[in-house]
Amino acid sequence: MKKITLFKLKYCPYCVQALKYMDELIDSNPAYATLDIEIVDEGEERKRAAQFDYYYVPTFYLDAVKVHEGAVTRQQVQTILAQALADDV
Repeated sequence: MKKITLFKLKYCPYCVQALKYMDELIDSNPAYATLDIEIVDEGEERKRAAQFDYYYVPTFYLDAVKVHEGAVTRQQVQTILAQALADDV
């Protein structure tokens, strides 16, 4: 299982939507509730956020690999959650 790190901003509408999709997907699939998900608000943790290579939020990382940056669809969030569950290949 891979760790998900999500970088967001509190008032970003795309981030709010991404979090809503994550909550819906976790509620609909109990396996997603077991994932290690860390949510980092770049406005509150600027030094931490500066250590990562991204420009837009929301940005998703699986372990240390960026897998998505910017506005996201529900399907894209589901794919990220599924990839986090998958065994390393």
